[in-house]
Amino acid sequence: MGSEEQLASASAQAILGPNPIVGLRARDVFREAVKAAGLALRQPRRTGRVAGQLFQDWLAVAKDQSALQADAKDRRFVDPAWQQPGYRRMLQAYLAWVEASHSWTEQQDELSEFGRARLQYLIDLINDAMAPSNLPINPLAVRRFQETNGDSARAGLKNFLRDVIDNNGLPAQVDKSKFRVGENLALSKGAVVHRSEVMELIQYAPSTPTVHRVPLLIVPPQINKFYLFDLSPDKSLIKGLVDQGFTVYAMSWRNPTRKHADWGLAEYCAAIEMAVSAICNISRQSKVNVLGACAGGITLAAFVAARRAVGDERIHSLTLAVNVLDTTALGDTALGLFASPRIMQAARRRSQRKGVLDGKELASSFAWMRPNDLIWNYWINNVLMGNAPPAFDILYWNCDTTRLPAKLHGEFIDLYSNAGLTRPGSVRVQGVPVDLGNVSCDNYLIAGITDHITPWKACYRSAELLGGQSTFVLSNSGHIQSILNPPPGGRKSSFYTGDTQGLGADAWFANAEHQDGSWWPHWHAWLARRSGRKQKAPQQLGNGNYPVQDAAPGRYIFE
Repeated sequence: MGSEEQLASASAQAILGPNPIVGLRARDVFREAVKAAGLALRQPRRTGRVAGQLFQDWLAVAKDQSALQADAKDRRFVDPAWQQPGYRRMLQAYLAWVEASHSWTEQQDELSEFGRARLQYLIDLINDAMAPSNLPINPLAVRRFQETNGDSARAGLKNFLRDVIDNNGLPAQVDKSKFRVGENLALSKGAVVHRSEVMELIQYAPSTPTVHRVPLLIVPPQINKFYLFDLSPDKSLIKGLVDQGFTVYAMSWRNPTRKHADWGLAEYCAAIEMAVSAICNISRQSKVNVLGACAGGITLAAFVAARRAVGDERIHSLTLAVNVLDTTALGDTALGLFASPRIMQAARRRSQRKGVLDGKELASSFAWMRPNDLIWNYWINNVLMGNAPPAFDILYWNCDTTRLPAKLHGEFIDLYSNAGLTRPGSVRVQGVPVDLGNVSCDNYLIAGITDHITPWKACYRSAELLGGQSTFVLSNSGHIQSILNPPPGGRKSSFYTGDTQGLGADAWFANAEHQDGSWWPHWHAWLARRSGRKQKAPQQLGNGNYPVQDAAPGRYIFE
């Protein structure tokens, strides 16, 4: 795997995807850093002891007597040049600083465990920014400068200026010129069969002679665009479903503007209701299977629970991917550490002032939660080495953000703050109380073992909240890569699976079955058992009530 592929692969595993709560901005980091400095000044003895030990460590480095070494798994320092005397001393001095900062944090006995974790996370952000690998003397950058006779420095400066203008100063993650939606992304054949102010409903053309009777509706997140499920053909979840004989529909949310600021959970659930009604009419079926991911899964779960409360049982099965319904289970994750009431209220005020939450702003703020993979890797590649960012479809989709209406953003913040979905009746959709325990249809829950934004144990809690029989699947990937895991899955793909049967997360894992490869075939088999017998594939899309309007991927995806 080449360096560009390695960079893209690492980033794809690290991207946090479209989370609508709140991210971490540079000003938040600065504010917390000021607090940490004040804490250090108020503790002269403790700070002095740590500083004294750091001085001794630096003295050992200067005398070439230090045994400090970087972690063998730390990709920043794998180049052999870091073992040369000058580079080695620089690296050891940095490692001594990191060790001292950790020691100082661990001694903060007056802070709660949560407070220490928050402080440590902040200090790690600062330490990552200070890494010598981010300096122009990085041996990779020096060699590149020599090989190109200085052209790399000129190209790096050009990249830096472009990022200041176009990307809020953060290094670009992807070469956007290599992708066009409808040309090399979102290619599955289909048509828009219903359009409202809020969404388009796309029906996909069958690719097999017969199809399952019960259709599947995909409800995407409201931030980023729906073609996460229809990227390049080799990793399109929609194509994978159609090729297995499933009848597939997908919603494409409209990109809201300031005039749509009052769209909230009720409006989005009403859009899902419209989609379900249209699908039942077109397919002449009384049941629909549904899949929701991330924020789309939150909306979908609330919708299903509300419809069940009024006796509507059209939802036959529910699949949720990388989705947390019980926000109290987020604990000391990056989101949990910095989603404080003050930060969340500030985020609410910003979106209310603008009428929308800008997806670009959110994407930038979330990059700071995985800076080595999503910022500093690209700083080195784009600026220090003067390379173009990689061309990778997942990263292109991740940067193709949309906006979120202020009302829905505020409601998501409330759901996070109050864990409203865990308390029956505390959330209402169009006046109907939501009780996840009433969702008695079978459900299939997918999580990622290395997911840092919706940790798998928090995702598992949904199995304890939802009624019906739950099947929990744990992929060995991160947030987005857990969804995009087509068969055969490659050498490193694997997953754990098993029925929940009232077990806690740890007990479930101890009893789960490990399987190699992609989880898609396992889900396809589960879904097939809930999709009815097969019938002859339809010759046309839509019907007289819902005629074809535009070819997939529709209009809203280009807004």
